[in-house]
Amino acid sequence: MKSLILASLLILGSNQLFAHALWIETSSAGKAGKEQQVKVFYGEYVSNEREDVAKWYSDVKDFSLWLTAPGKEKIKLSTTAGSNFYAASFTPDADGIYVLTVSHEAKELGGTTKYEFLSTAVVAVGKPAVIDHAQIPAALQVHTTEVKIYKTNALVKFKAVQNGKPLVNKTVSVFSPEGWGKEITTDENGLFTFKPIWAGRYVLEVSAMDKTAKGTHHGKDYAASWQGATSSFEVAK
Repeated sequence: MKSLILASLLILGSNQLFAHALWIETSSAGKAGKEQQVKVFYGEYVSNEREDVAKWYSDVKDFSLWLTAPGKEKIKLSTTAGSNFYAASFTPDADGIYVLTVSHEAKELGGTTKYEFLSTAVVAVGKPAVIDHAQIPAALQVHTTEVKIYKTNALVKFKAVQNGKPLVNKTVSVFSPEGWGKEITTDENGLFTFKPIWAGRYVLEVSAMDKTAKGTHHGKDYAASWQGATSSFEVAK
């Protein structure tokens, strides 16, 4: 199954269509004083495709990774290129919720459409906690309602939000570590549920197209704008 992110939308000079996403991987549970490892990938999670950084679309590799710590202003984390990912780290200094965010507008247009890649990750240092989506600095987001490591065959609740408002009757994709995907529709509160049956990391994706947006981006006119957002969560047996 092709992901929602850029499905049949991004058109390169060769006219080859891509359906790739940017996503963050890090442990949902952190510990004060212990370094937290973070990786950012680009590709197709559902098919276990993680593209080499040299092949990332346009200037997506020039993204910025931001960290918002409890009670502090967000800071930019330094990233180091690996073979098919960018790595970063931070060390929490106290218990609380730590939020990682990426929001990058690709330099190249897809036809006459401007594309923005967004991804978020939330780390609970101390005990698991409820996520306040209003505190996640991302215009488009889809995330679990709690930050913790979930269990197989237990119900997980999620919420999709755009510009601070719930995304109602919106299709969201859930991709499993076993190469399986499912599309779920949000309710009137932007919520939906899912019961994972495999252990491992699951990736969520949601996209939004604005066909009324017009402007100039890096010297080229665009007639629509697109946003694609991801997050991931961990499941244990």
